[in-house]
Amino acid sequence: MTCKTLNIYYTNDLHSHFENWSKVSSFLKEKKRMHELQGTPYLLLDLGDHSDKVHPITEGTVGKGNVQLLNDLQYDYATIGNNEGITFSKKELEELYTEAEFEVIVSNLYHQDGTRPSWAIPYKIHELSGVKVGIIGITIPYEQFYSLLGWTIDSPYNYLQELVNDVREESDVVILMSHMGLGNDEQLAREMTGIDVIIGAHTHHVLKHGVVVNDTLITQAGKNGNYVGEVTISYDIEREYVLEKEAYAVSVRNRKEDDPTRKSIQHLSIKAQNLLDEVVCRLEQPLEAEWFKRSVLPDELAAALREWCHADIGMINSGMLLDGLSEGNISRENIHRICPHPVNPCKVILKGSELREIISYAMTDDIVNLSFKGLGFRGEVMGIMAFDGLEVKTVLMEDGLQHVTDILHNGQQLASDEEYAVATADMFTFGKFYPQMKHAKKKYYLPEMLRDLLAWRLENRY
Repeated sequence: MTCKTLNIYYTNDLHSHFENWSKVSSFLKEKKRMHELQGTPYLLLDLGDHSDKVHPITEGTVGKGNVQLLNDLQYDYATIGNNEGITFSKKELEELYTEAEFEVIVSNLYHQDGTRPSWAIPYKIHELSGVKVGIIGITIPYEQFYSLLGWTIDSPYNYLQELVNDVREESDVVILMSHMGLGNDEQLAREMTGIDVIIGAHTHHVLKHGVVVNDTLITQAGKNGNYVGEVTISYDIEREYVLEKEAYAVSVRNRKEDDPTRKSIQHLSIKAQNLLDEVVCRLEQPLEAEWFKRSVLPDELAAALREWCHADIGMINSGMLLDGLSEGNISRENIHRICPHPVNPCKVILKGSELREIISYAMTDDIVNLSFKGLGFRGEVMGIMAFDGLEVKTVLMEDGLQHVTDILHNGQQLASDEEYAVATADMFTFGKFYPQMKHAKKKYYLPEMLRDLLAWRLENRY
C-alpha cells in the first residue's frame, strides 16, 4: 500500500486582529521549517474575513496591508468573506488583490454582466505529494448587499453539485473552502456528494477535531487569530482512496510572537496612520459622546443619517460612538477611532405604531446597558438612542426606569397609521433587536459606513 499524507493549514475570520497575527505567524513558520526539513509539501489557505475595516491598518491601506501579511507567509489560496465582499466598495475589492502572491478562489461572485472578476477563479487543481487536490471556493451570498455594490452573487446550492462533479473528475481529493457558516456547511455535506473536506468560516466555531457529516469532514478554527486550523488527509494512491481525514484547531494564544511579523505590522501601522491623517474639520470646542444620557456627537450622527438618507427621522444608539472628539483638527483617524464599526446606513419605512414600540424598547435599561458584539457592532454597550427629527420625552418612574411618555415629530404626536422614513444602522434591520424592522420596506446604502456620514456631517458643519 502506497499512502500519502496531505497537510493543509488554514486561518479564518482574523477580522484584522493583528495583535494575534505574529503568534499565528510563529506557528506557521515553525510548520514550514518542519516540512522543509522533511521535504514534504503542504497547503496554506485563508478562508476570508481576514480584512476588517474596524482596524486602522485595514482602513488606511484599504486591505492591502492584510494582503501583504498573507504574502509574507506565502499563502497558496484564499477565498473572500463578507467583510472583503461587502464592506469594500466594488473598486476597492477589484484592487484589493492586485499585489497578491496567492490565488483567490471564489466560484459564486460575478460582475453584473455575468463575467467573473479577473482576480478570482472558481476552483484550482493543485498537486500535493503526487495527489491531485481539487479546491473550490464559495462565500456567503448576501444578495441584496452585493447587488447594491454592483456585483452578482449566486447561491452555491444552485450550482455547486455540478461543479463538484466536474472537479471530482480531475481530482483525487476535493476540498471546499467555504465562508458560508457551519449550518450551511452541514447542509451542503448532507445534500451534496463528492466533497471530502469542507474547511469553513463565518460563524466562528471552534471545531477542535472537526465534525463528520455523510463522510464529509467539516472543520473551522474560531476567530480573531486565536487558533490555526490543520487538516491531514491520508490517501492510498494504489487504491485511489481516502483512508483517513483528521482536523485540528490549534490554539496559538500562548505562543511567542514572531518578531519579523510584529515589525511588519508596526510598519503597516505607520503607513496606515499617514494615510488617515487627512484633516476633516477643525473643532473650536469638544463634541462629547455619552452612552447613558443625551450628548452632542450622537445627535450629530443621527442628523447625518437623516440628511444623508433623505429620511424623516434619524435614529442611532449612542454606544455606536466609542468616545467624543476633542477641540482642534479632526482627522479621518480620529473619526475611525471613535466609530470603527463596519456598519452601513439604512432607511426603513415604519408605521407610527411600530416606531413607538421600537423607541419604547430601545429606551429600556435592558437595551441601553446591553453589552453586545456582532452584526458589525464593535462597541461596549448599546447606549441610549439619539434622534433627529423626533422629540422623545421620558419620565423616571418609581421602578427606577425611564418610561417614554411622548414622541413628537414636527411638534405632533406620532400618527399610528402614518408611515415614516427612519434612517438608522443596518444592524437593526436584521431582526435581533427590533423585529418590526426585519420585514419592513428598507433601503441600504453601501459602501458608506456610519463614520463616513459622520465625517461628511462634520466637514460641512464645522
